[in-house]
Amino acid sequence: MAEPATTAAPTNPLKQIVQPFIDLVHSPRALWGVNLAYVLEGTAYFGVLSYLAIYFSDFVFRGVPNPDVPAGLMVGVLTAGITLSMFFLGFVADKFGVRHALIWAFLFLLGGRILIAGAGYVFQPAGLGSTLHLVTMAGIALIVIGYGIYQPAAYTAVKQFTNPKTAGMAFAMLYALMNLGGWLPSFTFLLRDDDYLGIGIVGVFWVYAAMTVVALVVTIALLNRSTVANAIATAKAETAAIKAAERGETAPVASAAAAKEAADTPAKPVGFRANFKDWLVNHPFTDLKFTFFIFALIPVQTLFAYNWLVLPVYINRSYSGWIGEYFEIAANFNPILIFIFAPIVAAVTQKRKVYNMMIAGTFIMAAPAFFLAFGTNGYLLFAYLLVMTIGEAMWQPRFLQYAAEIAPEGRTGVYMGVAQFPWFLTKMIVPLYSGTLIAKYVPADGFKNPEKLWLISACIAMFSTVFLILARGWIGKDFKTKADD
Repeated sequence: MAEPATTAAPTNPLKQIVQPFIDLVHSPRALWGVNLAYVLEGTAYFGVLSYLAIYFSDFVFRGVPNPDVPAGLMVGVLTAGITLSMFFLGFVADKFGVRHALIWAFLFLLGGRILIAGAGYVFQPAGLGSTLHLVTMAGIALIVIGYGIYQPAAYTAVKQFTNPKTAGMAFAMLYALMNLGGWLPSFTFLLRDDDYLGIGIVGVFWVYAAMTVVALVVTIALLNRSTVANAIATAKAETAAIKAAERGETAPVASAAAAKEAADTPAKPVGFRANFKDWLVNHPFTDLKFTFFIFALIPVQTLFAYNWLVLPVYINRSYSGWIGEYFEIAANFNPILIFIFAPIVAAVTQKRKVYNMMIAGTFIMAAPAFFLAFGTNGYLLFAYLLVMTIGEAMWQPRFLQYAAEIAPEGRTGVYMGVAQFPWFLTKMIVPLYSGTLIAKYVPADGFKNPEKLWLISACIAMFSTVFLILARGWIGKDFKTKADD
């Protein structure tokens, strides 16, 4: 019988913030292998993405009337396709293991980036349906498949390699590192611009293809079979010890051989299994509260899509001086802020309920879009990027942790893929009108009215907070993650 719990001693606030970082540092090597590859992949993905709309508009569709519209749609094929791919390919990590899933993902990503970069050198622009256009889209198709496997596998790995004490910070850190990779392309103007190295956008694409090779090598080297098996076994043992300690019990001691055998046992196949009825009955969408929750986030997620569909072109065309000329710096400022803020916010708010964080975070993320409705001022642009990033850091990593933690054993990849489905819809919806907004309010030539663009965008984003507040009594009262139990 467990002894009655004693009154807990007051906790040092500074220790509450610092301890999650200390716990993360002692995480297994396999987790850091995932993190390092994630930085490289984030750099390659966001680096290509930040140039893709301009590349299509100014090069692939050169001579096509109003090229901004089809350019936005082509970028939408990539971004929306990735999320839809996660919906169908999330099971790969569960069925074949995270190591194999990550390796295959990088092979697809590498093939896609080689096609995109190679097409820009070999073929000349000839508009819609040209050879250049079709080969570029074939490269995008490979990236869609690769990323559909990659991200669910990465988050599945984080769940498998961590215990309840390190999971929250590990999810936040993975999200932060991805955004660090998203910020590093800020300096690619040094490669692109004629005043510096001058290799152009296509040359930069080749750099990112080479970076994918490095990420693949890192994954193969650091996530070998032994490392992965030991990391999973250690995480299971630590989780059992933590739960036993919470109950006032002594954790059962398992032999190293038994732990390794459990880690090596493949998960039960999920996804499109023979027993389709069972798959359907246990599908995450059968939970109406979870389904409403993830779909309510679509309005605020439009601001994510703006980061590559609207923000680079908006800054380039609306701001004079160095801000407009070197638009990569401002357009990629959000990721470095996320890298700084996400782990800190996670440490400070780790005991806060997810639902409350979602309401506050979505509001703080959406509200500063109104700043840009007041004018094209550099200080307002900085304020928008700063405040919206704090809001993003408050809710996005916690949402990803929630989706991973509610998943049954062996189904994390599926749940992560399903949780991204509304993000797929966002990526489908925004490209349908982003090119029109750019052409109407920030055209390359003629009268510009970017303030109205952002007023419309801010009003749309605020609906997420409204939906979550209205549904608090329905889903907020019993909305928990393991961290809240």
